[in-house]
Amino acid sequence: MTLQEYDYVRERPSKLAASCLLLALTMKNVGGWTPTLEHYSGYRSQDLHPLVKRLNFLLTYQPRDKLKAVRTKYSHRVFFEVAKMTPMDMMKLEETLKS
Repeated sequence: MTLQEYDYVRERPSKLAASCLLLALTMKNVGGWTPTLEHYSGYRSQDLHPLVKRLNFLLTYQPRDKLKAVRTKYSHRVFFEVAKMTPMDMMKLEETLKS
């Protein structure tokens, strides 16, 4: 989805990928940012928090009537229907990132 948004062009692809991973881990409640992830990505969890919040905001307030191809593609079970997942509540995300 970020490929369709000009606001994310200025972000490093590696930081964007790391932030997406952290958001996914948080949404699925399968763990946090480990020392191994920090070592191999080069990013500390705290460095990713602002971008993670922006990504969650994008998921929460995305226009549903435009650019449906990505949403349709990732709504298929081949892709585990990830487009159908509900975004995290912003307050809950903030709490989870702080802990």
